[in-house]
Amino acid sequence: MSYNPPAADMEPRWARFVPLLYILFSSVQSCEIPNGKVKPINSLNTELLQLAGDASQEPSPSLYLGLRLSDEHSPEKEKQYLRRLKEAFQPNVSRTSAAVHYQEQPGTGLLALYLLALRAACHSMETPEGNWLITQLKLHLHKEKERIGHRGEGNPITNYYQYSLGILALCVHKKKIDEHVIHKLSHAEEHGRFQHNGDVSVDTEAMAGLAFVCLQEAPFYTPELKGKLDRSLQRVKEKILQAQTSEGAFGNIYSSPLAVQFLIAARMRQKKPECPAAMAALFRSLEQGDFRNSLIKSQLLPVLYGKSYLDIARQECHVERGGPEESLVLAAPTSASRKTNLGEKRIGVQLVVKRPPRRLPLYKHVLSVPTGSSLLEVLEAAKGQSHGTFMFETQSTLSGPMLTSVMGVKAQEGERKYWKILRAPNFILDEGIADYIPKHKETIILRFMPW
Repeated sequence: MSYNPPAADMEPRWARFVPLLYILFSSVQSCEIPNGKVKPINSLNTELLQLAGDASQEPSPSLYLGLRLSDEHSPEKEKQYLRRLKEAFQPNVSRTSAAVHYQEQPGTGLLALYLLALRAACHSMETPEGNWLITQLKLHLHKEKERIGHRGEGNPITNYYQYSLGILALCVHKKKIDEHVIHKLSHAEEHGRFQHNGDVSVDTEAMAGLAFVCLQEAPFYTPELKGKLDRSLQRVKEKILQAQTSEGAFGNIYSSPLAVQFLIAARMRQKKPECPAAMAALFRSLEQGDFRNSLIKSQLLPVLYGKSYLDIARQECHVERGGPEESLVLAAPTSASRKTNLGEKRIGVQLVVKRPPRRLPLYKHVLSVPTGSSLLEVLEAAKGQSHGTFMFETQSTLSGPMLTSVMGVKAQEGERKYWKILRAPNFILDEGIADYIPKHKETIILRFMPW
């Protein structure tokens, strides 16, 4: 809508710029930090630095990303953590070898996060190892695209969250992406393929939205594709805003950090009330200690500084501003680990395993576990106390261990089934098995279901 006041030629010259200035200032992001919230931000920053210094934990590219997008740094500790990441993920590619072979590991999402971490470290990709990593991710996305199929009716090998993350990582590194790969993502978003348990997957919408924003800013693509990306971007924004709960979270509180990252990247305007409500919900949950998963924490920290993963693409690489390492002092942890905080008191948790259409459960037992035990520890207790009758398997994912097999039952190749975890009677858990803390007399139901 154009601004065309009457008798414009009669106005003073400076007055003509007032509407433009208003538009510029009104576009300031409203995902701002409420006053007086410095302490919880610094506490989260310190907690992530403590995790980075724990050599017993596998290095996580997501954790490094969170630290790099903070405004407070411990340069030496971040350099040490980057070295650990490179030892874990960097390929040993011969400079004389022209062939680059496809490998299954790491998968699309983890490889994409590592590439984002390298960009956050201002690491040059113009090396044999860097070129190998870029080629590897392109091969992953090509295989994901092939599995989706020509008409877009199939599904990626992994999921659309990791597919979006792969596109985002290549875009952040300013690499041109096959337009067929991009079209598959846009088509899936348009046709409502980003679902979980029948509802919109806010996490996937947000990650795809970040990819769409980055692609829009890239110089490689046609006006027709840019127009399609813009429409995809608007749909993502509408779905995320519609998913906001009365408490302010988008979908649930664990999806909200990534959703707010997207709104920051998409330059949400001040007049919208949704972002301040979401920020209030995030701080409320942070201060209550609701965030236990390190991936979610590492997605949250950039939000608390008004940043998103796209700020990695926009950063200038120069000598670290840093400041003295003591600007963020590592306080002595209040507990060496969560396990040491397990209460001496014990609680009873009932575990029920169902496999429809069977009416009788495969397993049903009340387990006695220490107060503060995670669901994963409840499962381990069931395994230890059942004398071989209860078994389970997990698989490592970006957000922690995922339950893949119970009592020998697991999804077969190409079978779209999974173990759905419910808190009786029918509440779906928002947290993973390593993060959820059951309460006394709760019943946890594991049900093998289609998805």
